[in-house]
Amino acid sequence: MTGCPLPDMQVCILASGSAGNAIYIQKGATRILVDAGLPGREIDKRLQSIGVDVGKLMGIVVSHEHGDHSAGVGVLARKVRCPVWLTRGTFEASRRKFKGRERVMFFDNDEDFSIGDLSFQPFAISHDAQDPVNFIVDDGTSKLGVATDMGVVSQLAYERLSKSDMVILESNYDREMLMTGSYPWSVKQRIMGTRGHLDNSDASETLGRLIDAGLEQVVLAHLSEENNSPELAVAASEAVIESRGLRRYQLSVAEQNRPTPTYVI
Repeated sequence: MTGCPLPDMQVCILASGSAGNAIYIQKGATRILVDAGLPGREIDKRLQSIGVDVGKLMGIVVSHEHGDHSAGVGVLARKVRCPVWLTRGTFEASRRKFKGRERVMFFDNDEDFSIGDLSFQPFAISHDAQDPVNFIVDDGTSKLGVATDMGVVSQLAYERLSKSDMVILESNYDREMLMTGSYPWSVKQRIMGTRGHLDNSDASETLGRLIDAGLEQVVLAHLSEENNSPELAVAASEAVIESRGLRRYQLSVAEQNRPTPTYVI
């Protein structure tokens, strides 16, 4: 006698952008956060807004130490008493956020691990952090690709993402807006560099390759509030979609100030 199949993987991007990032993923009773870049209280508030009890979290997985991905990790882990999963390099670079009472679980940037009904396949990325990673999240049936904070899309990243059913893809900045904007030149160089972020052109080119590999759903993410707009990011990606003759495609944008709808994959 076989048990009842688990419901599909559910994904909600609670926040996305330079002011904080957090992704909620659920499979059955397994409830996980990928990154906690908002204050713990705000993450709790946003989870409540989608009907999720923060106390049911089974773990927090951290991609890298930058504050917009880790600001609330320590506080939330202590409140919920759930483990935090991260690389040793990320832990060392964010040690000040921890008080020694948290349950810390380490993984290598090429080492798969599982939490409940979800398995995580981290892969190294090009970003100006100590040991940054992105993830493929697999529930045994569907795969979610998390692809933000990358200066370039390496062949490794592409190979991992090309097998995904949905990808959360960085489309951080519009190059013209960045160049004519108020940021100091050193910051502009960092953002545009190989260890910075993907612009709309980079994102749309990557999306085109992933569509050719079979991807059917993408959420554009980590948009800069000063150097981009949802309209520009979507226009760049829609041009690629239309060039392939696709009249309908599941394209959406994650926002900084409110959660996305819950995606089922």
